[in-house]
Amino acid sequence: MNILGIDFEDWFHPELIQKHNTTNKNEPKVVEGIDKIIELLRKNETKATFFVVGELLEYKPELLDKILENEHEIAFHTMKHNRIDLPGRKEEFQNEIKKFDQLTKGKSKGFRAPSFSLNRNSSWLIDVLEKNNYKYDSSVVPVKTSMYGIPNAEKKPYNISGEFLEGNSIQGKIIEFPLLVTKFLGKKIPAGGGFYLRTLPLRVIKNAIKSYQEENIPGVFYIHSWELTPEFMPRISLPKKDDFITYHNINKAYPKMKELLEEFEFTSFEDFLQNKSKEIQ
Repeated sequence: MNILGIDFEDWFHPELIQKHNTTNKNEPKVVEGIDKIIELLRKNETKATFFVVGELLEYKPELLDKILENEHEIAFHTMKHNRIDLPGRKEEFQNEIKKFDQLTKGKSKGFRAPSFSLNRNSSWLIDVLEKNNYKYDSSVVPVKTSMYGIPNAEKKPYNISGEFLEGNSIQGKIIEFPLLVTKFLGKKIPAGGGFYLRTLPLRVIKNAIKSYQEENIPGVFYIHSWELTPEFMPRISLPKKDDFITYHNINKAYPKMKELLEEFEFTSFEDFLQNKSKEIQ
């Protein structure tokens, strides 16, 4: 069984847009696409985990009930989608996780860092998650890119600790779910969604998932809410490289994701952990 996370963000949240957005008022638009996303999942009998940016729940509180009533899971993606490896971020994050707990009535037990920004500078995250009774994290991409990645990390789920981010730790109480990776043209690359879903041939993604299945490893996949609802995603002027990363093939994300859901089984992190627990018992 594979695992699907929806990084539920609005148009102004992506890091490369934040860097260049000069708009004084960031009015949410992508939130209006929630029904389209839930319908796609319903048609394919798929449960997913929604990693929600907390300020969207403040703007539209009914998002919580809509996600939970459709048997999906809600999880934490920070309050404003700021990287967690920035200076002084720890104290701010501790306040954010408590705020999100209030907004979700204690329902959130999982986290994903914006821009997969878990690294040596933010290893404090694991202890904070543990102290707030979280069960898992999914912020590790086991390959190095220009924006993120822990290249020596294991590709299968493991117990992570702040002292050892790359693999299983005896002290670790938080389960880390690394994102799907593969080899393409002889090079190890991410294959777990987002830009790579939009850019790579779909057969490369499918072969990566099949390879994980053969090893009995869950393929952890993600997609942004704004990639599934490009009609709600205004396009702003960005430098050429940032524009390519953010908007390239954005209209292909929905049909590609639809095809993956039709061919492979996905579930939420919560359901995956519950099923694994039953297997052990």
